[in-house]
Amino acid sequence: MKVIICGAGQVGWQIARHLSSENNDVTVVDNNPDLVRRATDTLDVQGLTGFASHPDVLDRAGARDADMVIAATFSDEVNMVTCQVAHSVFAVPRKIARLRSQSYLQASYSDLYRRDHLPIDVVISPEMEVAEAVLNRIASPTTFDTESFLGGDAKLLGIALDEDCPVLDTPLRQLSELFSTLRAIVVGVRRDGVLFAPEPGDQLFANDQIYIFTHAEDVARTLDIFGKTRTRAERVLIVGGGNVGLTVAKKLELSETRMRTRVIEANRARAEVAADALERTIVLHGDGLDMDLLREAGVERADVMLCLTDDDKTNMLASVRAKSAGAGMAISLVNDPTLVPLMDPLGIDAYVSPRATTVSSILRHIRHGRVRGVYSIGDAEAEIIEAQVLSTSPISGKAIRDIDFPEGALVGAVQRGKKVFRPSGATRIEDGDAIVIFALTADVPAVEALLQVSIDFF
Repeated sequence: MKVIICGAGQVGWQIARHLSSENNDVTVVDNNPDLVRRATDTLDVQGLTGFASHPDVLDRAGARDADMVIAATFSDEVNMVTCQVAHSVFAVPRKIARLRSQSYLQASYSDLYRRDHLPIDVVISPEMEVAEAVLNRIASPTTFDTESFLGGDAKLLGIALDEDCPVLDTPLRQLSELFSTLRAIVVGVRRDGVLFAPEPGDQLFANDQIYIFTHAEDVARTLDIFGKTRTRAERVLIVGGGNVGLTVAKKLELSETRMRTRVIEANRARAEVAADALERTIVLHGDGLDMDLLREAGVERADVMLCLTDDDKTNMLASVRAKSAGAGMAISLVNDPTLVPLMDPLGIDAYVSPRATTVSSILRHIRHGRVRGVYSIGDAEAEIIEAQVLSTSPISGKAIRDIDFPEGALVGAVQRGKKVFRPSGATRIEDGDAIVIFALTADVPAVEALLQVSIDFF
């Protein structure tokens, strides 16, 4: 597959990293020569310095025979024009654009992206994706990561194991026997900073971070078994009333479980916009690091503190201050992946990475085969792939134990019809099944080959 990636920032670089590792022909375009040089020096990609929306630049990048253009520059307008040029001049079959401005995303203007208007096949909104990720974290406050699969019937839970976890030092095989009716399976373990797919004889230890697939109905029981009490957040304090913070606050107002929400925003104009847009939420104008203001907002009674400004360090410091003042849980928005290792020492319970969330969203639209969803774990350490099994797939009709999965891959859940169940080695994968697979990044190409060899845009 020949792909042109416009924009060599964090998102563009990560997408190029994924696609180039899978032997795709990737060209990265950016008007910043340093970013282009970084991409060509560290990845197996071609680079071109120039404005991605200019026809001559796209032509030199190989747009005439490209399969896909991914427009992920920092400018919405550049991304939109790039897709228009790719369609009108070069007839590129597939065009994906990242758009930030909420004005472009209003449902009433959705006709704008029709082929005879502005031909964008897939619109990715980082703010909307991040807001959904934040809401997922709130729904499971005792986990550091969570994501839904198989239409919401299966959940991925990231759990940090404490010293008092009741199932420490127990082989995973024995756990399956002890809790035979529990529809849950441990698919990944991060120990001493290294993520791996566990074997049935592996044990779990204190300070491990584990990833578990579980049926949505078994989430509470799964958390209880691993020593986590599921609590419901009733009071939420948000620092940052920009696009992400405002979107989260709006969705909390519409949620079935009524939550008391307050928003702190340092910019007066944005605070006024947020106050006008929200009905039941109190908006305070001021610095989210100001302890007096945090106390006025009721930080000591907050079940969840969401730090959602556009500055990583402000988010982290506000999280630390909130925890020291008595907040139950702190979730921080972090763009810089090098800051993530500081989360645990600082006592920050969970983080949301806009970059990783956007990368996951884009990847699900460019995968091989009948892939229905992709979720990136950590700093591109692993992926969760949800896919439908086709009759032509090498795994169709085989028991899991007979499939040549790579060592870094595990099947986490299987859906047959409307039933979702925990897989075992004897589980036979049938045509039409939907499966969810945990795969270390290096093993993703081998997993995709097992799902379907040919490329299928959908």
